[in-house]
Amino acid sequence: MQGLSILVTIVARSDAKRFLSFFQQEGVRCLTVTVGRGTASGEMLDYFGLKDSEKMVLFCAAGWDEWKGIARKLLRKMGLEAPGTGVSFLVPLSSVGGGRVLQLLSGGQMQPPEEESEMKNTPFELLVAVVNQGYTGLAMEAARSAGAGGGTVIHARGTGEGPERQFLGVSLAPEKEIIFIVVRKAQKNAVMTAIMEKAGLSTRAGSIVFSLPVTGVAGLRLGTDGEQEE
Repeated sequence: MQGLSILVTIVARSDAKRFLSFFQQEGVRCLTVTVGRGTASGEMLDYFGLKDSEKMVLFCAAGWDEWKGIARKLLRKMGLEAPGTGVSFLVPLSSVGGGRVLQLLSGGQMQPPEEESEMKNTPFELLVAVVNQGYTGLAMEAARSAGAGGGTVIHARGTGEGPERQFLGVSLAPEKEIIFIVVRKAQKNAVMTAIMEKAGLSTRAGSIVFSLPVTGVAGLRLGTDGEQEE
């Protein structure tokens, strides 16, 4: 999906509201927030003047044309220039699950292209499904029906104001779960379509699905006969 990326920002939990407010002021569409934990040793935390390693991870959507201005403000205004404050980076999208999802991620600024553009030389894809809490089973059942294997689920929270917000007449619940599924590139369209049709925005699952390019995989049983690929 040319020009659109997922903006991942990892900051101390105490700074999460400040960064979320910054992104909202800049018109950046934040999707979910989830808790993480840093892996630095106690000595390293003391060296950088950090009190703890508890983190918040913000997943937002941003265009390439927005990034330079946002990055500059993140460094100067939000203090990411200071060691230990946090990190923010872009991951390019290779595709999204339907036109409504594209409009949601882009804030209504992008329309589906006549011809889908994909990144080259990426044999695998990471499918990311943001699902209303309690409906991961429905989304995974849809994914498996199209040939996907297992997935990994993390709990997150939507960033919309109020208990629910509306997008094109569909209620988006604040409590979310994120499913990560790695599939072969050849499987991607079928799996995404299955999730969109059986657990998409118009269903109770309310899934938003997009894919990220994966350039290498180890330890996954993705063979056609269930054999380990080398």
